[in-house]
Amino acid sequence: MEFKDNVPIYLQIEQRLIKQIVQGQLQAGDRLPSVRKLAVTETVNVNTVQRALRDLNMQGFIYTKRGEGNFVTDDQDLIADTKEQLIKQAVTDFLKEMQGLGLEHRSAQAALENYLRKEEQDGDSEH
Repeated sequence: MEFKDNVPIYLQIEQRLIKQIVQGQLQAGDRLPSVRKLAVTETVNVNTVQRALRDLNMQGFIYTKRGEGNFVTDDQDLIADTKEQLIKQAVTDFLKEMQGLGLEHRSAQAALENYLRKEEQDGDSEH
């Protein structure tokens, strides 16, 4: 995984795992790979992975079964609330980017609608 220099690595691992949970790539009750396996996969120190998992556990995204490992929460309210927060952040980031390009909210909305309409038409023409 490529890491950004301006965000601690353990936070980036947390964010990636949360995103996988929200997107359904990791489902309720799924067992996470071991700390060591995650460290190898992410090419980071074991302590970095442990910190990320500890934080995810404290936030309620995962739980630990002694001797068995870490598992994804079945708290659907937490997952839904987090998805809503991520969507809101993505929209906020998009609108800030559009404002930086000189577009007000209505113009940004129109640009997005035009883009989606074109994507839909291009998708229809491929079939």
